[in-house]
Amino acid sequence: MGLLERVQKKAVEESGQAPAPPRLTVAAPTEAPAPAAPSRIAPAAPAGPVRPPLAPTSPGGGRTSGATPSSRAAAALVKPTAAQAQFVRLKSRVHARLVEEMQDEDTAEREDIVAKIGELVNAVLGESGTPLPRNERARLVESLINDVLGLGPLEQLLNDPDITEIMINGPRQIYIEQKGKLTLSDVTFESNAQLLQVIDRVVSSIGRRVDESSPMVDARLKDGSRVNVIIPPLALTGPTMTIRKFAAEKLNVDDLIRFGTLTREMAEFLRASVRSRLNILVSGGTGSGKTTTLNVISSFIPDDERIITVEDAAELQLHQDHVVTLESRPPNVEGRGRVSIRDLVINCLRMRPDRIVVGECRGGEALDMLQAMNTGHDGSLTTVHANNPNDTMNRLETLVLMAGAELPSRAIREQIASAIDIVVQQSRLRDGTRKVVNITEVVGIEGEKVQIQDIFIFKQTGVDADGKVEGYFTATGIVPECMEYLLESGEEVPLSVFDPTKPKK
Repeated sequence: MGLLERVQKKAVEESGQAPAPPRLTVAAPTEAPAPAAPSRIAPAAPAGPVRPPLAPTSPGGGRTSGATPSSRAAAALVKPTAAQAQFVRLKSRVHARLVEEMQDEDTAEREDIVAKIGELVNAVLGESGTPLPRNERARLVESLINDVLGLGPLEQLLNDPDITEIMINGPRQIYIEQKGKLTLSDVTFESNAQLLQVIDRVVSSIGRRVDESSPMVDARLKDGSRVNVIIPPLALTGPTMTIRKFAAEKLNVDDLIRFGTLTREMAEFLRASVRSRLNILVSGGTGSGKTTTLNVISSFIPDDERIITVEDAAELQLHQDHVVTLESRPPNVEGRGRVSIRDLVINCLRMRPDRIVVGECRGGEALDMLQAMNTGHDGSLTTVHANNPNDTMNRLETLVLMAGAELPSRAIREQIASAIDIVVQQSRLRDGTRKVVNITEVVGIEGEKVQIQDIFIFKQTGVDADGKVEGYFTATGIVPECMEYLLESGEEVPLSVFDPTKPKK
């Protein structure tokens, strides 16, 4: 029994109503290899809203007393209007006819399917005698094309270049991030069934699954956008999906300078640091832009070097040609076959890498990464979640302890101090802008603490009347200890870039 059928069965048990005939036949594979290519025409989701297993609302549709998150989500599922119900019925009839007439056309081209959808819409409207304005007919055709060939209502959000993140909190509530600000979108799913069908399509396309036994999954779209899914019983408000979109075009350092993320002087220092094979760690909170900055920094790696990337869900977009991408794998339905980030980091050491780029250190792989940096694999890059450079040092120590190695704290700190050269601290400010607020050098260990010093910082001076953060980038006046090494490596960085009195551009 598939995910959708189980949700429907539970809803039926609660409501006491006869179940709608199941139409979703997309089954997630039990093994990691990619599944066989399915039919181009996906079965339709059941028509009309499917009642999720949520707490009831009051008869008037409002919240009941002592409302839980589940009851608030149920209240959000507003009863569709007569026009919306008619639209759903027409769409369901066309989709059913399409499946029936093209069920054997597994190799049908997109143009043929689009033409068939238009033909069937005209036929169904003629048979039903339902008048439909031209704009509504166009919307019906577009909605069917998106359902059959894409990700349903999400298509218009995915195609909007200004949207950077999509947060789906159940079928009726979709938030989007634009220019760092969250807003509620007017796009909705017709039902829980339609949302579950889209989720199944996304996760099964890369050989993963989501069900009651595995209710959380990380996946990615064809364009590399990162997807996280969590479903009931863990998500009390219904199936939840978060999509971190990638820009259609790869960003470069000039784009970051134009966005105000950093200055040209800071970029030149980072370029010299990468080319001279210093180990760099990009730190920041969730959504602060760490991956984007890591992508741009990695573009400074020379084209004649072999780069191996290690990630949970492949999202790095490196510019070079000689790149080997490794991706972790979750366990299969029997709980076997898991390949962790740590396993991949250990393995990539045997692959003759010039550079190792780990998308994110968040567990025991931090120890293997530090050991790699300390044993000849210099010039490596990675990211970590931390609020500032000092917290980054503490966070790394905690991650190393998660590896289970019984090392004294002093030994761990010595490993960190000798492995990490530069910390690039990224932050998402209160107005939604993302900036590199610190470029910090790790200079060694003194007593029981890893010693660091800021080379560049962003100083916030206030907030204007429109809520825009005001401030400026500046050097601290400290010439980094690695300058001699940069010069020996043939990377000339003028001392003037470290002058705090010089305006930064």
